[in-house]
Amino acid sequence: MLNNINFLFVTLLGIGKIKKIPGSFASLVTTFFLFFLFHFLNISPEIILISVIVIFFISLYSINIFIKDLDNKDPKEVVVDEFIGQSIPICLYEIAHEGAIESNQVLTFYFIMFILFRIFDIIKPYPISYYDKNFKNSFGVIMDDVCAGLYVVAVLVLYMVVSS
Repeated sequence: MLNNINFLFVTLLGIGKIKKIPGSFASLVTTFFLFFLFHFLNISPEIILISVIVIFFISLYSINIFIKDLDNKDPKEVVVDEFIGQSIPICLYEIAHEGAIESNQVLTFYFIMFILFRIFDIIKPYPISYYDKNFKNSFGVIMDDVCAGLYVVAVLVLYMVVSS
């Protein structure tokens, strides 16, 4: 029973079992899910960010349990790391823009954050590649996506500074 719960957690309710590009599907579902939480349920971005941090720590343990007996220490079906990495720029965007924002602007930035996150997660510039290559455990699985999310934040901050 606990193994089934852990499987559902690390695969985001089975999204990780999608045959083609499960990481992209997980990031896309995360983007829509967060939009729903922020703009339909009006949940505070700070609460969501704290939840993502809690999920980060639970994931460190859960992923290690999942990959314990596997040769591949970063299996494609583990996509909770995409949830964490994609959530970082979206939560920080929402915190920075709390209040009245036009839906079109929000959707545009969510789309940009999704695309940028996927680009950074796929091409793995340093230090994303460092974590991906040197940590064959849950820390490495998660930190490469955390770094990809932080790269998205850096690009958006740079854009906002240059465009103002």
